[in-house]
This record gives sequence, C-alpha cells and structure tokens, in this order.
Amino acid sequence: MAPAVRGLKSFVWQKLKSAVFDDFTKEEEWKVMLLDDYTTKLLSLCCKMTDLLAEGVTVVENVYKTREPVPHMKAIYLITPTKKSVDGLIDDFINKSSSRYKAAYVYFTDFCPDSLFNKIKASCAKSIKKCKEINISFFPYESQVFTLNIPDAFYRCYSPTLEKTKEKDAVLQVMAEQIVTLCATLDENPGVRYKSGPSDRASKLAQLVEKSLENYYKTDERSQIKAKTHSQLIIIDRGFDPVSTVLHELTFQAMAYDLLPIENDTYKYKTEGSGGKEKEAILEEDDDLWVKMRHKHIADVIEEIPKLLKDASSKTKATEGKLSISALSQLMKRMPLYRKEISKQVVHLSIAEDCMSKFKSNIERLCKTEQDLALGTDAEGEKVKDSMRVLLPVLLNKSHDSSDKIRAILLYIFSTNGTTQENLDKLIQNVHIESDSDMIRNWKYLDVPVISSFVAQQHKYIRRDRSKEETFQLSRWTPVIKDVMEDAIENKLDSKDWPYCSRCPPTWNGSGAVSARQKPRASQREERRSSARLIVFVIGGVTYSETRCAYQVSEAYTSCEVVIGSTHILTPRKLLEDVKSLSKPKDMVWMKDE
Repeated sequence: MAPAVRGLKSFVWQKLKSAVFDDFTKEEEWKVMLLDDYTTKLLSLCCKMTDLLAEGVTVVENVYKTREPVPHMKAIYLITPTKKSVDGLIDDFINKSSSRYKAAYVYFTDFCPDSLFNKIKASCAKSIKKCKEINISFFPYESQVFTLNIPDAFYRCYSPTLEKTKEKDAVLQVMAEQIVTLCATLDENPGVRYKSGPSDRASKLAQLVEKSLENYYKTDERSQIKAKTHSQLIIIDRGFDPVSTVLHELTFQAMAYDLLPIENDTYKYKTEGSGGKEKEAILEEDDDLWVKMRHKHIADVIEEIPKLLKDASSKTKATEGKLSISALSQLMKRMPLYRKEISKQVVHLSIAEDCMSKFKSNIERLCKTEQDLALGTDAEGEKVKDSMRVLLPVLLNKSHDSSDKIRAILLYIFSTNGTTQENLDKLIQNVHIESDSDMIRNWKYLDVPVISSFVAQQHKYIRRDRSKEETFQLSRWTPVIKDVMEDAIENKLDSKDWPYCSRCPPTWNGSGAVSARQKPRASQREERRSSARLIVFVIGGVTYSETRCAYQVSEAYTSCEVVIGSTHILTPRKLLEDVKSLSKPKDMVWMKDE
C-alpha cells in the first residue's frame, strides 16, 4: 500500500477536495475531468487516479487536445486562467447543437482576468453551471518543499538586459500572488520579512507579498479579515549563499541530481545481463525507501541498502555472500511477495553505485579542495592561508572537466570575497574556459562580488559554530539557510538585517515557550498545527541541500515546521548555464510561454 500523502501535498489535495469535489458530493453520476499541462502536474503531485475515481471522476483528458464527445456526462475543468486553456474550454461548447459534454463546471487555479472571463461569457455562458477561482498557484514538490514553476524568473530577475524594463516588476508581482496562494492553502497569514542587501529584489517581493496577503484576506471566501498567524515568511535573494549552489554535495538526493542524468525526477537504469533492458524509476515520496534515504550521506546509503536487500533475501535463504544486481533479478522471480520491496531497493542501490562510480573516479579529489575553500579551514580546523594554493591542483588536473574547474574557481572567488580583474583573466585563460567565462563573471548580477572591492567585505552572514557537530570530512559545509532557519526559530535574526514588512506577530516563538510545554512525542504533528510555521522563500532557485535543511530543522525544533520554496529547484550545472545566459539578449534565451 502506498504511503499516506504527506505535508504540503496533503494540504493541496484537501483544498482541491473542498473547493472542487465537494460541489458534487450529492451526485451519483460519473464525470469527465479536463486538465491543462499545469494542473496535470499539480494533480500528479498530490493524488492518484484511484483518488479521482473515489470522487466520481472516470476519465481525465487534456483540454488542449481533440477529444471524442461524451454529451451525456458533466465535465469538470480544472485549468489555469490562460488564453490557451480557455480556448480549449470554449471549443468544447462553441457549437450548441454538438457540445462535447452535458455541462461545464470550471475551476481556475488563480485569478481569471476580465478579458478571458468576458470571452467565456460571450461564447458559452449557458453551458457553464459553475465558475470558481480556487487559488492554488504553486506545486507541492515534496511534503515540505514547494515551487512556483517559473525557472525563467531567474533571467527576468537578474539579467541586466531587462533592468530598465517592467519585466522584473511584473515577474515579482506574479511570484507574490503565487506565494499568497501557498499561505492561503496552509491557512497562514504570516509576518513577512526579508534579508536586506545591495539589491531591492527581496524587499520588493516581501512588500508585494504583504500587500497581496492583505488584499486576499480582506476578500477571502469567508469575507473576514484574518489576523496574523504564529508563522513567519522569510524572503531571501539567491546571491545570499552562492557556495551551496556550486559545491559537490554527498547526501543521496543532492548528489544523484548533480551527478546523474535525472530528468523530471526520472532515473533510467539498465538491468544486468546480456539482455539487459533499460528501465525507469520515478523518485517520489510514494517510495518510502527514497524518503528514508534521500537526506543521508552516500556512505550511509551504500552501507544500508545492501543490508536491507540481505534482510529481504534471507527470508527465503535464496542467496548468500555479496549480492549483485543480476542475482537480485533472479531472486525477484522467486519472491513475488517481496518483488516490489526489492525492486525499490535495487533502484536505489543502482543510483548509489552510479554516484559512487562518479565519486571515486573524480569527485573525491575535488571535495577536499571545495570544503577547504568553502569553509576557509581544513579538516583539522587549521585556517587556509593561501586559497590559490588550494585551488591550483584542481586546475592542473586534466581529469577534471571544465564545469568542475569553473565550480572550484567560483568557490575560490566566493571564499576571498572576489578577486582582482587581472587574476580572474589569468584563471579563465589558463583553464581555457573563455567561452564559458560568463558562468563566472555574471555572478555580479546576483550581487555576489566577483571583482573584490571594499563594499564586498560587508557581504557575509555570521555563521553558527558547528565544529562540535559530527560530520564526514568531505561534507563539513552547512548551507547558510540552515543557520537562518535556526536563528529565525530562536528569535535571533537581527531586525536591522531582517526587517519585517508587517508588524511582527506578537505570539511568534518558534522554540522557547512553546517547546517547554511540549506534549509526548506521539503528538508532535498535532502540536505543530497549533504552533509556529516558518516559510522560507528563495528568489532564483533552491538547491537540494537547502531543501534538506528544512526537514533537519523541523526534526530538531519539534514545535516549528519549516517549509521551503523557490521559483524552481536548481542543480549546479543548470544554474551555471542560467548564470551564463544572463548577459544574453532576451531573444536568445528560451522563455516559458506567458
């Protein structure tokens, strides 16, 4: 049996049930459901076809495609308020004598502009029995992670080519409205604050969110103004912690998405043997083993999965000694009861072995250099006196590709708060990365010092001392966002550096008084519902190492749940390509459809 839907996904599904499916509770007839690309992904993240069947939906169709008419059935349209989706709706009822469905029940994910609403009224008003806006304009990517699904926001927010246009303000407004739908889904009206910095992006977005929250809760479906809840929403600009975006991570999820060609959360692998077939596995929270392993260090994963496999195989005394994937394939044929369990273990063992293969061939040598540069100290805690001496062996090593060398150069630049123009030019020339030099130079558009200056010295966040924490030598770096989460929960963020857009909720106390009155461990979930929630939003993409921090901090501070989100999830290679594109004109950069 699949695990229960978790966290954010559960909130979204419950909202969909109450806003959409509860309208049909008294009806016994089957219905057709029409989705566009956005709502198809939304539903796939928070429910299964069996859930839709339980709500009386027998067929799910794409609103963009030509479909066979079913004139005796009602149709539920869960769509985004875009021209393309609305045209698909109108096309189904434009011809009154041959409408595709008996009637339309229309649910928009977000605010529908008057122009589109009037177009619907003029074309097929009589066929529409209900039209609602349900305000879910984000993806619940994981139980504590959300995205706004706008990766091109990175270019719109940071490209100097759009600096004097209205595009940046427009995309910030869209982001603000989407963040409000997240808050509404969680039934939160948080205190909004941001990290002040050289750019006004975070402050602008924070003010837009605060204004949109006010407007939403003045006009919500209950027609009453909602007071500020016990939660905080913190908005951070991507340049705040550049190190975590380029460092090689050795925790399972972050490492796999960095080193392996995983697309759309799908991992492809081959079964062993002469007739080995290519198979696909989706990395998702329905897989309990993935949830258990994703935030563990690769060293622990490599140790734990074979143990689990041995446990499963020992139940049939089918194999002894070291297990290979081919032996397991044979084992699965003889063990139908354990086939599903073992197939998941085989997938994760395959991912782990792929990661270790890359690690042993190249990454292991890089990691020590990266950690020393990122922290400014070596594994013994001794201060790095000459960062260039640490960097040079990586640049001279012919087995490292240019992408890894660029990442190392960036860590060197971040560690020294910028370098000289002459030094940068020499580095680029000697490593022969002239064609990709914008992957380095363009970080200045994220307000990260590339060329050193006096102003750059003020840039860094004061880190927590983690020297007493147990860790692997090649994984000593902790993302800055974890410090921010912990400081926010403990009420240690300086209000000068982290100003509120709204009045601080007087009851905010992420740990202290609340945790002192904690109930037994079994009721943590219930307690969290009545205590604080910390929502962190990063403009310009969030890394898997940063999403991991949300789970770790939530586990450590049981009175406060941390939810983290961004415009999109990023991986180091994709980010470097995005940074390189910032200096290109708009017509040379792929942009998502409006």
